[in-house]
Amino acid sequence: MKKFAWIVTFVLALALVLSACGTPAEEPAEVPAAEEAAEAPAEEQAAEEAAPAEPFRVAVVMPSAINDLAFGQSMYDALIRVQEEMGGPEYFEFVYSENMFVVDDAAAAIRDYATQDFDLIIAHGSQYGSSLQEIAPDFPETSFAWGTTVDTFGQPNIFAYEAASHEGGYVNGVMAASLTKSNVIGVVGPIETGDAKLYVDGFKAGVAATNPDITVNVNYIGSFSDVALASEAATTHIAAGADVMTGSAQMVTGAIGKADEAGVLWLGTQSSQASLAPSIVVATQVFHWEVVINEIVALVKEGTLGGQSFVIDLANGGEVIEFNDAYALPEDVKALAEETVQGIIDGSITITLP
Repeated sequence: MKKFAWIVTFVLALALVLSACGTPAEEPAEVPAAEEAAEAPAEEQAAEEAAPAEPFRVAVVMPSAINDLAFGQSMYDALIRVQEEMGGPEYFEFVYSENMFVVDDAAAAIRDYATQDFDLIIAHGSQYGSSLQEIAPDFPETSFAWGTTVDTFGQPNIFAYEAASHEGGYVNGVMAASLTKSNVIGVVGPIETGDAKLYVDGFKAGVAATNPDITVNVNYIGSFSDVALASEAATTHIAAGADVMTGSAQMVTGAIGKADEAGVLWLGTQSSQASLAPSIVVATQVFHWEVVINEIVALVKEGTLGGQSFVIDLANGGEVIEFNDAYALPEDVKALAEETVQGIIDGSITITLP
């Protein structure tokens, strides 16, 4: 009996030992690092894959400041818009040299940028043409662009761009003719060339088409940047009876100041000038160079470095008439301006330049 009890005790002890050595409850297996990476959010992976190794890099040389309310600012604002549209500086990066009114200094800046492997170098000034013609052949793998012109010099790595500024000029001329009470209008022009001359000619055509009896006095001061001369020209126009004025290039800030003092209305071009004199600026033809820049960037990415020219106008959105909300423009004049814009776009209005 004692032997049997001992056997039973041994069997029970053995059972307990075997039970303790049985398969434990399964614990969650650790995920290998590679598998954890594979389970990262799909959005993060997609963003990493979409981000370029390097941004598209642009350098710009311009004769005036980026806040000149005219030619320079029109390009700077366009580059900002392109950067925002493309997703930020990690996709589109740009640098600039402003106030390069001395052509030799601008040429040195262009050449220096060309040695730094930029994807595109923009010489934003018609005075830079001869310099670009000499520099571009030395850097055949670099893309250049310049304006305002349509001349690429036959170079495969030069793009050219121009503004059909006579279109917005015509619209401004229609408004000026509708607003003047003295029937005398003054124009302060810089140098009689490029989009500046085109704008003035279009403005005169718009005035003549609306009221041929109005006198339009034009004064080209011989400079894009001389604010003092522009002020003097504006003073002369006001003394001659002008109650509406316009002008082109960065020097117009001087003319707008005199117009504001005298309560003379102003119609602008290139970049919005409403902030300078809200009470007298009626409207501005604003250049949207991003229409051109986007096309050039796409071509460069595809391997085309130049050889093409572009024009911004009312139809492609490269030129937009911006009305100044702070100025109480009569509804009939605004409606006429909008009808004129549409007429130019659809071809029902033909602009005959003087």
